[in-house]
Amino acid sequence: MGWIILIILAVIVFVGISVFNNIASLENRVANALAQIDVQLKKRGDLVPNLVSTVKGYATHESSVFENVTKARTMMQSANTVEEKAVASSALSGALRTVFAVAEAYPDLKANQGFQQLQSELSDLEDKIAYSRQFYNDTVLAFNNSITTIPGVFFAPTMGKTSKAMFEASEGDRAVPAVQF
Repeated sequence: MGWIILIILAVIVFVGISVFNNIASLENRVANALAQIDVQLKKRGDLVPNLVSTVKGYATHESSVFENVTKARTMMQSANTVEEKAVASSALSGALRTVFAVAEAYPDLKANQGFQQLQSELSDLEDKIAYSRQFYNDTVLAFNNSITTIPGVFFAPTMGKTSKAMFEASEGDRAVPAVQF
């Protein structure tokens, strides 16, 4: 009888350690995924001044566009939470779309090699940011599932673990763009 109790206790301890390690590992993956988003957003933020200075040379009377880009970049740099980062990222994306729309009005600018390179780099970064957001959300889903399903639901509260927030698009990002011919 004593051996059975000992075996049951050993199984409970083994399951507890396994669940603890799984939850801790997933939480670390969530932190890493968010850090990867930050890396890509910082790269984008670092490219913005180069893009603005290139466009400014051609579109000197579009000062409000550049002010909006600068404000959005500042907002991005000061964002701390996932929600703040999502809102700031959307604001910067919108401001950059405006810059590219302004660039359409300046054929010389569109032909400028520096502008084309910056536009290409930003496009590549946007793809990386989208992938990083998707990876983050997939990782958050795995973490949230691990702490809300059995056996994690029994261990997570004692570990002080709560659900993480997804990186969600803002309403502006969800809007369907108007296409006119």
